[in-house]
Amino acid sequence: MGRNHIAKYPELVRRMADEGHEVANHTWNHHRLTELEPDEIREELDRPNKEIERLIGRRPTLMRPPQGRTNDTVHEICRELGMAEVLWSVTAKDYATKDSALIHQRVVAQTDRDGIILLHDLYDGTVPAVPGIIDALKARGFVLVTVPQLLAPGEAEAGKVYR
Repeated sequence: MGRNHIAKYPELVRRMADEGHEVANHTWNHHRLTELEPDEIREELDRPNKEIERLIGRRPTLMRPPQGRTNDTVHEICRELGMAEVLWSVTAKDYATKDSALIHQRVVAQTDRDGIILLHDLYDGTVPAVPGIIDALKARGFVLVTVPQLLAPGEAEAGKVYR
């Protein structure tokens, strides 16, 4: 997210890229894109793209719409901007609990091959749950990868939605 992450923690954005994490777009202000006019959607998506490119030298090709809310207008604007939308197949609903054990349980129970897990670093129970989630999934034979690695040998197609 631009306003709450890119602007406040540019060194973290650089570090994430340097460590091989996928740096993607989650809008600038976290507005529901489906409630905005096309020009407002473009601004919400293009502003973080420019800032990320300034920080790491490349523009994101992936974005996640706030709350997963998307529609044909968002798809078309993403296509124009060269981005694919990434949704998820697993959610712990970590926005509704501070219970790290419950977050862990929900993620591990729902995760299946080729899944995309949605977690938020801003909720109190989430970050403490992550090491145990990683250990549990690795113990089950999962390999954690970025979305581009998940899609390989193909590539994300601009304007397409991936779950």
